[in-house]
Amino acid sequence: MRKEDFYFDLPEELIAQDPLEDRSSSRLLVLDKNTGEVEHHVFKEVIDYLNEGDCLVINETKVIPARLFGAKVGTDAKIEVLLLKRGENDTWETLVRPGKKAKVGTRISFGDGLLVGEVVDVVEEGNRLIRFEYEGIFEEILDQLGQMPLPPYITHQLEDKNRYQTVYAKHSGSAAAPTAGLHFTPELLQKIEEKGIEIARVTLHVGLGTFRPVKVENILEHHMHSEFYQISSEAAEKINRAKDNGKRVICVGTTSCRTVESAADENGRLKETSGWTEIFIYPGYQFKILDCLITNFHLPESTLVMLVSALAGREHVLEAYKEAIKERYRFFSFGDAMFIH
Repeated sequence: MRKEDFYFDLPEELIAQDPLEDRSSSRLLVLDKNTGEVEHHVFKEVIDYLNEGDCLVINETKVIPARLFGAKVGTDAKIEVLLLKRGENDTWETLVRPGKKAKVGTRISFGDGLLVGEVVDVVEEGNRLIRFEYEGIFEEILDQLGQMPLPPYITHQLEDKNRYQTVYAKHSGSAAAPTAGLHFTPELLQKIEEKGIEIARVTLHVGLGTFRPVKVENILEHHMHSEFYQISSEAAEKINRAKDNGKRVICVGTTSCRTVESAADENGRLKETSGWTEIFIYPGYQFKILDCLITNFHLPESTLVMLVSALAGREHVLEAYKEAIKERYRFFSFGDAMFIH
């Protein structure tokens, strides 16, 4: 299976630069995974496709303002740091630009010394381990100094930080938003629950893999970055119950999908658990939990378009994308959505 098998040509003007004022008024392309048939709707109409007893799985991760701009101590050399993964003793795995200015021992000052980081190691793919020094509470300083780590294809400044968070974001730790969830409003979630649909809340902290392109021609050689996930006993019970009753499990976003598929045992059962996953889902994968998926439109040749193709078939997905481009859907993080059933 080759990377180019998942290529499609996307006009640049279809990349959404700003979120819509009303989250749930995005467009919704509904794709039948068996026939490839496509329908066009507004996102809030997704409720019409959810049935009593179904289980909707949402990812409660919260994006941290992980992008920091600082200067090398003793010089005025500007350095940008993106926090990826928290380790012990205030040490983070980070992406640093420009990397050549961040050798081991380099000290970087942020906010006139409010936060100081020292590069203590260089790890895989040139990422830096940085140990931070500060007075007070790290999260509060980060909130003061950091910016939202928007993907590189979004060039507009984000006016309101909360628009890159889901309305149900709760557990801080992501380097990117689980963007399919950005379409939900509290009102829509309430209507879904009132219709008798269970909502299972899981957590997966989205890592750098979301931004990283597939660089190998043979996709089987691609290595996924690890991401931390957590499933409560309550969420596991709701998902298991839907399965036992012959109802569907509908994941909101590829992150919720990766969470439940990583945690499932060979019989497709879940229990309370947490851990790290490097799961890579591509065509040929047999889903253990997921039946339907709510997702945004993804980058060409990305691992996410491969995951969607595993569910609905590559040909169906590329045809649906072609239709979305023809109908001028908005793409990527702040774009429109798909419901695959």
